[in-house]
Amino acid sequence: MKLSIVTTLYESAAYLEEFHRRASVVAAHHAGDSYELVLVNDGSPDDSLERAVALSRSDPHVVVVDLSRNFGHHKAMMTGLAYARGERVYLLDSDLEEEPEWFDVFLARLEEEHCDVVYGVQRSRKGGRFERWSGRLFYRLMNAISGFEMPADMVTARLMTRRYVDALLRHEERELDIGGLWVITGFAQRACLVDKHDTSATTYSLGRRMALVVNSVTSFSSVPLIATFYIGLAIFAIAALFAAGIVLQWALLDRPVSGWASLIVSIWMIGAMIISFIGVLGIYLGKVFAEVKQRPYTIVREVHGRGSH
Repeated sequence: MKLSIVTTLYESAAYLEEFHRRASVVAAHHAGDSYELVLVNDGSPDDSLERAVALSRSDPHVVVVDLSRNFGHHKAMMTGLAYARGERVYLLDSDLEEEPEWFDVFLARLEEEHCDVVYGVQRSRKGGRFERWSGRLFYRLMNAISGFEMPADMVTARLMTRRYVDALLRHEERELDIGGLWVITGFAQRACLVDKHDTSATTYSLGRRMALVVNSVTSFSSVPLIATFYIGLAIFAIAALFAAGIVLQWALLDRPVSGWASLIVSIWMIGAMIISFIGVLGIYLGKVFAEVKQRPYTIVREVHGRGSH
């Protein structure tokens, strides 16, 4: 199998037929008859699944992986990559904000530079002022605390070699953040500027965006746990200074210390020590917690098409 084109379906019914047509033209041009279109239904509430299954019956190149429920975009993409069999794997969204025709440019870059990944980066970030501002803040935050450089304004669309995809699938995180995994998997990766279209309203609500930020940070950095420990130490230091001031006031200035002051100092000092100890335990507990849960990150209900396995 020369080429696999992988995408996920969530409220994608309006775009599916055109995506299939355009992706098929691109794939056939470059791979002849040796290609597949892997469509992962991520519990879409519309009739995306029914339309995809109909395509798989009329087109033997189409493989539909139907998940048992909505597991999330990142997990659905990883599942699609696990079912892809091509020597080249082209991953993109199905809403046509990312063009199937970008494959031509990506492939030329991949072969010219002998790299393993060519990924799209938005020339100018789409969306309103808040979306653009929050996007910039997210990448700055991740780069500051994660210990690796995540390219700003990456899109889903990327062309990957077989060896890179196999390496990517070796990551066994259950609560995964695929953007970080793309980066830390390594290999030679090259960015390609693209103009992403604005064809549909985003399905990422503010709550889902916040959850994505929290998951991204906790998946690749122990900084929040370590910060908890140092915050506790800082509070303890402030409390100690305050206690020293009270002692000096009592010893040198001969002023009686009111009862509330000693009580507050005691609460601060004890609270600071508890926070510090919880921070230390949290560092270890966080590492154990991430490893002991062996739940599958997706469950496949059924596979339609010739690529069933």
